[in-house]
Amino acid sequence: MTNQQRLERLMLGRYPCISIVTQEETYALGLIREVVLRSPYHLKIWSMNGGIRDGLLADQPAIPETEHPAAALYYFCKHEGRIVNVMLDIGDHLKDGRVFRLLRDLIERCHDTGSQLVLVDHNDVFPAVIAASTTRFEISLPDEDELEQIVKETLRRLSQDEKIDIEISRRTYQTIIRNLSGLNRRQAEQIIVETVAEDRRFDAKDLHTVLARKRQLIHDGGLLEFVETPADLDAIGGMKRLKVWLKHRQNVFSEEAAKFGLQAPRGILLLGIQGAGKSYCAKAIATAWQRPLLRMDVGALYDRYIGESEKRLRDAFRQAEMMAPIILWIDEVEKAFASAASRSTDGGLSQRMFGALLTWMQEHESPVFLVATANDIEALPPELLRKGRFDEIFFVDLPSDTVRAEILAIHLRKRGRDPAGFDLKLLARKSEGFSGAELEQAIISSLHEAFATGTELDTDRIVKVIESSPPLSVTQAERIVTLQRWAKDRCVPADE
Repeated sequence: MTNQQRLERLMLGRYPCISIVTQEETYALGLIREVVLRSPYHLKIWSMNGGIRDGLLADQPAIPETEHPAAALYYFCKHEGRIVNVMLDIGDHLKDGRVFRLLRDLIERCHDTGSQLVLVDHNDVFPAVIAASTTRFEISLPDEDELEQIVKETLRRLSQDEKIDIEISRRTYQTIIRNLSGLNRRQAEQIIVETVAEDRRFDAKDLHTVLARKRQLIHDGGLLEFVETPADLDAIGGMKRLKVWLKHRQNVFSEEAAKFGLQAPRGILLLGIQGAGKSYCAKAIATAWQRPLLRMDVGALYDRYIGESEKRLRDAFRQAEMMAPIILWIDEVEKAFASAASRSTDGGLSQRMFGALLTWMQEHESPVFLVATANDIEALPPELLRKGRFDEIFFVDLPSDTVRAEILAIHLRKRGRDPAGFDLKLLARKSEGFSGAELEQAIISSLHEAFATGTELDTDRIVKVIESSPPLSVTQAERIVTLQRWAKDRCVPADE
């Protein structure tokens, strides 16, 4: 159903109080007006700036002395008739005890009289007793048909001021529309305005502008960020089992796979030792499957307002689904939901957030492939590891001698050195217990020393650096051994 149809169903259901938390206030008010126009209700809208006004007749004067929220609520409580009362940003005023009491009274009156109260707010800051009395309505992001309509209307409006030259193929035009997915209506319109503002043209070159601005807008939101993915699977040493698993599922998102009876994979958990290459794998998967990679910033999920953190998580999942098909990467997932595994002091927030994650993993239908990485198994809630949550759980262990030689060769080659000029077997033997990240750092440190002394990089210099820097497997030996023992019969080894 459309947003309008869903809202109309709520209002026909006589719900006394509906809450709309959105950044698209103008769009929300438009929806409310469309629904009221098809009903026997009157519409009154309150804002602190203008007081109470008629919501349908723009030329009607405001009700005198109703700017203060308490005065507006008192007026709504005393007014007779079937009315849809809309209040904008009332949440910021609920610390006033009088406003809080009057709002509760109005909700009760709407319940008794058949009128309705719609709270349109930019933040979900309502106290629990108010939230328990309201029905949440979430405005969905625009689909491709609506985005196309937004683009057409925006270009038409801009052309009225000064002519815009439009030279674009249907295929490129559809690509632009598709790349606007995941943005709200105002953001999509803003991007189109910016693409034509300078040269008054709308052509194939604007595709790059759309992508760049979209990445910036998503990053500014603080929840999801585009990650550049130059990595490919060949640039990762070892992990042969993981590579085979991914290769077998490379084309499973296609229509042919669906007709064959295959269901698209939902995600994998990469558990392992810090620096072993889990994050690099997430980037390589996106490259191998030719899908955009979005990283969820788990630190930005938690908000000081009650209910806002859960909303941030829901918004992030909803945005990811609108941008599908994509790879969604949650790095160090244990840091986001660790408190859910123990008795936390956050009032149950971590448990609720974790529950929202599990529900989404189980129920989402869009082609979003989840890659979760974790270093600390003890911090993960056991429910996340239950069979069926992920398509597979891979354990990324420290590399073997052969794989260490392979990793060293990759990093030497990456920095313009021919691996054939180095004793890779010796280096692999000397670097026992080193992770992939530690091997890379050994090469980098050796290059710095060689550059500083004006000499060329050689095997002896790399050996000296390796011997002077104990790896994590030595400094945290007990922790790593415990992790290896736990994973032995519970996970699929990422390498042979």
